[in-house]
Amino acid sequence: MNVRTLLRLAPNALAAIILLQTLYFKFSGAPESVYIFSTIGAEPAGRIGSGIVELIAAVLLIWPTFAWVGALLALGTMSGAILTHLTVLGVEVMDDGGTLFALALVVAGASAFVLWRDRRRALDLVKRLRRGRA
Repeated sequence: MNVRTLLRLAPNALAAIILLQTLYFKFSGAPESVYIFSTIGAEPAGRIGSGIVELIAAVLLIWPTFAWVGALLALGTMSGAILTHLTVLGVEVMDDGGTLFALALVVAGASAFVLWRDRRRALDLVKRLRRGRA
């Protein structure tokens, strides 16, 4: 694998690694995750559900053909997380220094880049669907 390929995959890997790393906390019922989802009135279904969506997004992000789908899922999920931080939770949650908020911003940024970079794959699928040849 050459340097250009590694650089091309870096945003995918960055977003996927962060998403996968946070799954432990969501699926194990870590106090921070329980606090967040209790505060927004979505504990435990929201915690587990968002974890499942993030797992799917991470897997798709590392599968080149469907990386744009993973990026779209991750961007949607992180947009919700960022909005929740800004409107309900605050940037800092349980004295984390804003780490969770910053990670959401990084995943959103990397995912937006992947979606933009791979936009032709998404547009090709839309064109095929319009012609009835998906």
